[in-house]
Amino acid sequence: MNHLNGVHEMCYVHGIVNLGNSMNPHSLRGTALQEAFASKLEELLAGISWLRGWRVKRLASSTGAGFDLVASIPVGDGVVTLNVDCKRELRPSAFLLLVHNTPQPPKSGQASVPVLAMRFMSARMADLCTEYKWGWYDLAGNCRIEVPGVLLLERRGCAPVYRPPRPAANLSTPEAGRIVRALLANDPGRRWTQRGMQEHFGELQGPAIRKPSIGLVNKVVRNLREEAFLEALDDGGFRLRDPLKLLYAWRDAYRLDRQERRNYFTLLRGAQLREALYKLDLEAGGRAAYASFSAADFQAPHVRQPKTWVYVGREYHARFEALGHSKMVDSGENVVVLIPEDAGVFYLGERNAEGAMGSTNPVQTYVDLFHCGGRGVEAAEALLEQRLKPNWDKDRK
Repeated sequence: MNHLNGVHEMCYVHGIVNLGNSMNPHSLRGTALQEAFASKLEELLAGISWLRGWRVKRLASSTGAGFDLVASIPVGDGVVTLNVDCKRELRPSAFLLLVHNTPQPPKSGQASVPVLAMRFMSARMADLCTEYKWGWYDLAGNCRIEVPGVLLLERRGCAPVYRPPRPAANLSTPEAGRIVRALLANDPGRRWTQRGMQEHFGELQGPAIRKPSIGLVNKVVRNLREEAFLEALDDGGFRLRDPLKLLYAWRDAYRLDRQERRNYFTLLRGAQLREALYKLDLEAGGRAAYASFSAADFQAPHVRQPKTWVYVGREYHARFEALGHSKMVDSGENVVVLIPEDAGVFYLGERNAEGAMGSTNPVQTYVDLFHCGGRGVEAAEALLEQRLKPNWDKDRK
């Protein structure tokens, strides 16, 4: 295989792959589904101009091979095989079991790569395949199949021909957000139970945050476990498995536009404004906090910008205007006030130096930065690298 070392076929396809009018991915099962996956793999391999002599073989379940298709690719004096496991449906948690139960190939010197084929491949499932060094493809033609030193076939952007039902838990809701914050802002190795998660919010110091119902906790935890963000413990509890990918999932679902934004102008500057906001903090009892860029200035300074960003509970909004000598403006603002939809934004707020208002916790700061525009994404990445990842790594050790 040495003469092909370093050879890669990189393909990025943006468009719809036509599967033919006779193929309905919603109704495909059994042999018909296996045939559809085999045809799609043949189509993918045929698209590699320099690849010759390959073949795709359908396997009967009676062979006991543990997979459904085998693609043989001649390379130099040997053959590389793609061992394809075809699944109509598979959740990420079940994929981890599949990985655990898949036998290792014999050490015969012949390279082989496990590949997962599904009607629809979610971003989470694709991430897990990459993490565990599996290839993958779906019926739309999206794929990532790598044979190290020989082949890298990657196609993304093909419109899905099938979408699974939406999960019961919606991470964009305030109630789900409370649970996700608790998982991400605490020790990632912490053991939780569903009842303990619910009671956790009644034990917090600071602003009252409404406890989610046990039914809602059950729904969110079940979804996060199925997505392999959580791992079940032998004693019936659970703990966080993948904080970074859960943060990304919540970030993508998070709706900053659900927080009411009001733009203000004040003549107070520097120490005067900081003192006024500190007085507001003392009166608000945790329902006022630096947010977004201003919170990041304390947590991971990276982007300088002239506006002050704060969360203020609706009941303290008038007090903010009085203490800050602030007036709402349509343009030219130097203070941005976010009135939160839910008090969860104040969860585990961080205290700053004496005489300064507190800040949102770094997890909240991250998702707000990511969605606030300007150089927010850049500032969010700096916060992730400087604060969140080191904290998670430290707590995992």
